[in-house]
This record gives sequence, C-alpha cells and structure tokens, in this order.
Amino acid sequence: MIIYTYPVRTAFTDRDLEMIRPERKIKALEFTQNPIHLPLFYVLQFFQLLWYLPKTSQYLCFFGGYHSVLPVWFGKIFGKKCIIQAGGMDCINMPEIGYGNFRKKWLRKATIFSFKNCTLILPVAQALIKQHYQYDGLISPNQGLINLIPDLTTPIQVIPNGFDTDFWKNLQLKRVPLSFISVATGTSNPSRAKVKGYDLIEELAANHPDWKFTLVGDSSYQSKNPNVSILGKKTASELLTLYNTHQFYLQLSTSEGFPNSLGEAMSCGCIPIGSAVGAIPEIIEKRIHIGSKRY
Repeated sequence: MIIYTYPVRTAFTDRDLEMIRPERKIKALEFTQNPIHLPLFYVLQFFQLLWYLPKTSQYLCFFGGYHSVLPVWFGKIFGKKCIIQAGGMDCINMPEIGYGNFRKKWLRKATIFSFKNCTLILPVAQALIKQHYQYDGLISPNQGLINLIPDLTTPIQVIPNGFDTDFWKNLQLKRVPLSFISVATGTSNPSRAKVKGYDLIEELAANHPDWKFTLVGDSSYQSKNPNVSILGKKTASELLTLYNTHQFYLQLSTSEGFPNSLGEAMSCGCIPIGSAVGAIPEIIEKRIHIGSKRY
C-alpha cells in the first residue's frame, strides 16, 4: 500500500489518487497548512504512519514541507521508499513576494531534511531543479533545488504534469472577442495573487476597459475594475465551457512549476499569453510569451 501525504487537498492530489487507485492500493493522509495545528498533526501523523506501517510498501509526498518529514523519517528507519513530488513553492525562495518554503526558518529546515533524505525527487519542471531567475529583477536569481540545497545528492527525475486532451478540447463554441481568462486558487491572499500575476492582469484591465477578464478559482478575490468578473471554483465541465468561450488564456505568474490550467486552456483553443518562468515557455512551446522580464 502507498501512503500518500499532502498539506491540503487540491485538484492535483485528487488527480493523483484517481490515476493511482486503479493500479495500486493507496491511502491518502491529509496534513495541515496552519502553523498553530502543526504539533497536533505531527502526533496524529506519527500514529497514522505507525498504524499503517505493516501494510505500507512506500510513501508518496505531494510537495516537500512539514508534512513530508515523518514519511521520510519512517522510510529511512524502516527501509521503505519515499518519493516527493516537487511542484513549485518547495523549490523556491522569494521572500520579496512572500513565496517559497525557504523563506521561513522551520519550513526551510523541514523541506531540506525531506529532500536530502527521501529516495527520489520528482519535480514537474526542469526549472525547479536549477534556474537563473530573471523575470522579476527584485527577486534573487538563484532558484531551484540545486541552488537552494547545494549539497543535495538525492536522485531527481523530471515528470511533467499531464492532462486529458480527449476531455480538454475545442468545442468550436463562439468566443467573446478580446476576452481573457485565468484560473488560480487562493488569490484572495495578496501574496498568492502576486505570485499568479493578478497584479498584471488588473493593470491590463485598467488600461483596456473594453477588454473582458474572467478570474476563476477564488470567489473571495476582489477587483476594482468593472471589466473583471470573479468566479469561484468550477467543475471540469464548467471550466471546459469557460475555456471554449474565451479567446485568450493568461498565465502571468511571477513563479510557476507546471500550470495544468494553461495546457487545458490551450487544448480548448485559447491563445496562451504567459510569463517566462517555470515550464510556461515549454508548455507554450516558446511560440508566445511576454518576454524574459517583468515590467
């Protein structure tokens, strides 16, 4: 049995479980992102891992962080593989915008311990291994695991995210001219909004009042621009329709791993516009992006 740990349930974790369950028995153990609850969850997770230990074949962690410390430790002590899927913030140090595991002392220690002592690291993009970051001149250029953990010796293999192109497809619906869509969760948090490039989207909206912008994923996000529509989380079928009725998809992230929504929107016929960070240029195949600098 695979023990699958993650800090919070997301569409990504749901997809992982959906793909793995037909092939292997897997048990999902959700952790917490609330620092106040950490001691309680460490105790809970310890006894959960101990309870399932006789049936456990390996551990799989979604991102590195507080939640991966005990699975990595159990793996080393009891000789079981522990694999960490590195997805973005666990490979980044951007205190300038309040982003990345490495900007917080104890989260940094937990992340470093996890990556140095796990069996295998599976980042979703090459840029998360090592990159010379240039998009925002205010942010340190030394990003990625190798730059942040110079003595890291754990094997690393890049495995990009995937999406179903049989589902995400162009339905040939009528698209609203000069309509732009972007999908991200947690953007009511100003730091998260900056990471996802919403400040740039708001600037575009203010400068082009005749353009239509749709921001999906967080109904609590607020915009002062009347041409910006805010929608909460949507089902896959609802997103399929939204992608097919918009002309452009915006992925103006300050930092990124492998954004699935960008690939999904492109499969639905949206024209992509993205920043040159993470795997965004690879997804767009370097045909359309907004350059190598943030203005």
